[in-house]
Amino acid sequence: MKTSYFALAVIGMGPFVLGATAQAADGAGSAASSNVAVYGVLDAGIVAERGCAANCASSKVSGGVASGSRLGLQGREALGNDVSAVFTLEAGVQNDTGQSEDGRLFGRQAYVGLDSRLGALTLGRQYNLQYLALTDVADPFKGGMAGSASNLAGYSVKRYDNTVKYVSPALRGVSASAIYSFGESPYSSANNRAYGATLGYSAGAVNVSVSHQRKNNFILASGTLPAIDMSSRNTLIAANVDLKVATAFAAVGVNKGYGSSPWDPNNAYSSLALSMSSSDSRDTLLGVSVPVGGFKLLASWVHKDDRDLANRDASQVAVGLTYCLSKRSDFYASYAKIHNKNGARYTVGNASDAGRGDAAFNLGFRHGF
Repeated sequence: MKTSYFALAVIGMGPFVLGATAQAADGAGSAASSNVAVYGVLDAGIVAERGCAANCASSKVSGGVASGSRLGLQGREALGNDVSAVFTLEAGVQNDTGQSEDGRLFGRQAYVGLDSRLGALTLGRQYNLQYLALTDVADPFKGGMAGSASNLAGYSVKRYDNTVKYVSPALRGVSASAIYSFGESPYSSANNRAYGATLGYSAGAVNVSVSHQRKNNFILASGTLPAIDMSSRNTLIAANVDLKVATAFAAVGVNKGYGSSPWDPNNAYSSLALSMSSSDSRDTLLGVSVPVGGFKLLASWVHKDDRDLANRDASQVAVGLTYCLSKRSDFYASYAKIHNKNGARYTVGNASDAGRGDAAFNLGFRHGF
């Protein structure tokens, strides 16, 4: 019990205790017993895009279409009394070219922390909770292939840097999690700050999640005064129900702020023109997954209702299938089409690419290890 109380104290004190622990452990080697696992996913497919505004390849080979290709290390060391030190280092790989994803060594995840009966507290680069609720609970495509719900719904940034995350243990199917991302900007840390929370229930055939996130993000445009505020506030209710013969998916989201809808933060011109963004919108998602032998049939409909004066609505219809060769290997195919209204410029992407057209077809193979 003493160690459990210590874990509770760490949860209360946050980064100060963990920082001190890391310094004390530095250079100590691996004398204590620990469990380290190497894992990964390699995914490659053919992507054919249509309806591009410019620079659209008719077809190409892409890595990470259904799932982002990755190589990871995950470790756990028992410290006694149900308390363990945990870490994850996960590198994204563009396996069509062999390059690193986003130019980062461990750009997918990089965190360390403690896990106990009181919950898990971790520090580092970690997933946005609202994104996890959308992809893990509401999306039959699980955030991948052409049918990815994040093409239209929610907030498109998947991970936050400099993040403190707490995940509670499940109690009668109920669990909670919260994150806080320090801005750590050279100009103003408040401008980059993010925080969010999720409350979930999973028992039997029912899985429901309610999440909310807030991200501060002011773009300091050259020659533009005042700075463009691309902050976002996103609330999402996501659910799925296992009906035995099929699994039904649904979600409803409320988005506020010019940065609250999918947009490409790497393209300054798209953010300044706001051609893809909405400051007030509602998301609706309906989907289904049907297992048929080794196949799984997928379908979803996602609608973005833009409440701005421009009324840039968009709807996405997607179908797909997977065929399992084993527990770790499968083929997949999918097609999605977005109908944009009044100048909206949403594009059909996949797990690793935002896409450039309003329609896309994917055909590929995925293997996990």
